[in-house]
Amino acid sequence: MKEHIIDAKDMDEKELNRTIKEHAVSYDKLIINNPESRHNICAGLTEEVNIEINGSAGYFVGTMVNGSKIHINGNAGWFAGDNMTEGELIIEGTAGDGAGQGIYGGTVIVKGSTGSRTGEIMKGGTVIIGGNSGYMTGLLMMGGKLIILGDVTDDVGESIMRGTIYVLGNVKSLGKNAVMDNATSDDQKELKEILTEYGFELTDIDYTNFKKIVNMQ
Repeated sequence: MKEHIIDAKDMDEKELNRTIKEHAVSYDKLIINNPESRHNICAGLTEEVNIEINGSAGYFVGTMVNGSKIHINGNAGWFAGDNMTEGELIIEGTAGDGAGQGIYGGTVIVKGSTGSRTGEIMKGGTVIIGGNSGYMTGLLMMGGKLIILGDVTDDVGESIMRGTIYVLGNVKSLGKNAVMDNATSDDQKELKEILTEYGFELTDIDYTNFKKIVNMQ
């Protein structure tokens, strides 16, 4: 695997993204050091390249990515993975509001907790949150799977149209159009396959405790 290290310390956002796109054509993996919470890192990246970010990213990391795999050894700001069509974004720490907003495909994983409106207007793909998620999680959700391993606060699934929200922890309240049910055995099997693939270790009892939130129709 051909790797290349990019030191972002003295780069502004535009220079950093231009450098990433130029080198993504020639290398299998790019390692970005000193990201210093810059916004829009990897915005619009379409190469099938592995990106490792050593540090935290700002707003819109991985926005409109198609096919790239991004791993952040730190935290992320608002709208991580926004409008991703294909690819993978793994955040080892926490993320702000709107993680996985509007994704069409691919997978967004936040190992820690997120802010509000996680997975809002997502159309497909999978969003996994290892910790807690804030209010209006799954707002206007149109498709895909949103999996929360911790607790969720108010108005989960507000105005959900399609797609499924799974919550292992507590749900404070449901939003309009959302109803809650227990996950079926098929749901549990699928959840186990997805979560095991990404290194989440749950017990068999945990899988029976998942709550399933969908559109009320």
